[in-house]
Amino acid sequence: MSELVLINVSGRDKPGLTSEITGIMGQYDVRILDIGQAVIHDHLTWGILIEIPDASKSSPVIRDLLFRLHALDLQVRFAPITIEEYQSWAEGRNRACYIVTLLARDIQAEQIARVSAITARHGLNIDNISRLSARPSLNTAENRIACVEFSVRGTPSDLDALRADFLHIAGEMNVDIAFQEDSIFRRNRRLVVFDMDSTLIEAEVIDELAREAGVGDQVAEITERAMQGELDFGQSFAERLALLKGLDESVLEGIAARLRMTEGAEHLIRSLKALGYRTAILSGGFTYFARHLQAKLGIDYVYANELEIVDGKVTGQVSGQVVDGKRKAELLLEIAEKEHIAREQVIAVGDGANDLPMLSQAGLGVAFRAKPLVKESARHSISTLGLDAILYLIGFRESETNQGLERAGF
Repeated sequence: MSELVLINVSGRDKPGLTSEITGIMGQYDVRILDIGQAVIHDHLTWGILIEIPDASKSSPVIRDLLFRLHALDLQVRFAPITIEEYQSWAEGRNRACYIVTLLARDIQAEQIARVSAITARHGLNIDNISRLSARPSLNTAENRIACVEFSVRGTPSDLDALRADFLHIAGEMNVDIAFQEDSIFRRNRRLVVFDMDSTLIEAEVIDELAREAGVGDQVAEITERAMQGELDFGQSFAERLALLKGLDESVLEGIAARLRMTEGAEHLIRSLKALGYRTAILSGGFTYFARHLQAKLGIDYVYANELEIVDGKVTGQVSGQVVDGKRKAELLLEIAEKEHIAREQVIAVGDGANDLPMLSQAGLGVAFRAKPLVKESARHSISTLGLDAILYLIGFRESETNQGLERAGF
């Protein structure tokens, strides 16, 4: 019968090691059952599971490998594997696979410890750990985004409890943790739709308009209650609009000029465009300001509310259908259909209660710096970092996105 042997190699990395090792195996018709390697700070950890055919006994294979690896100043360990052990392991590979993404300004050991403890408690085993962000500099204490991705396998008994545990420790440690199924769609998203106010921009435009109209406190209080989900969006929107009646049209340009982009928004949009994604703004705000962002960022689609202006004055009403939470979800599906994109390939990003319908329709719905009710209801959230952290949720490495931007001329 053939023999199964697990080989683990470690030591200083250098070009040609894989060729050297597998070249020796090739002389004995060895079959590769599994292989993997990682390099950290030029130190190699390399593993390979092989099947040695009956005609080629294991002794000469192991002897030749041992001599060559010793000459290369590498440490090696051989472990025999039984057929039963292999079959059990191979069957386990068919279990569901998930991705846990840890995002922070800086990665600390405690964060890794607590994330891995939760995965273990819920019956998940870590297959692989990768750093997606660039290595941090030792010359500065600031790290814009640090990201570590865990590939885990198993069948958790209660996904809601698992997500609740991650949400709890994320709040305690001031980090973001995403948990998603590792499906074919995760790295094959094609459309990203954004809320505008407090998502792509840091302000709520209707509050800015209200300050110009001298009713800032009244409108801000209604806005906050609507964002918390305490008020129906349609009702609160109508109440706030009515308070803007008589506002001079000239103030709109000034507000648009001073709107501040959310951290990471421009980098995210540039990266998405370079990678061929389609983008859209689906906003309960106003078209005037959404068009301003569209011109600045190169957004493909814009749907928002048309602020009605007569004789240079705001009437306190909007023209056409109001873009509320239900309408946002409908628009997401309409754009996806128009672009021939599956719903699972859509990412939706928003911060308010009226964004929940579209977040639930998307393959990846992200509550961004959202209120507690929205964070708890959404499947994923980002609270401590900028919008460009979304790139890591879809599995891209910082080196990949930077190279993509350079090739695309961004």
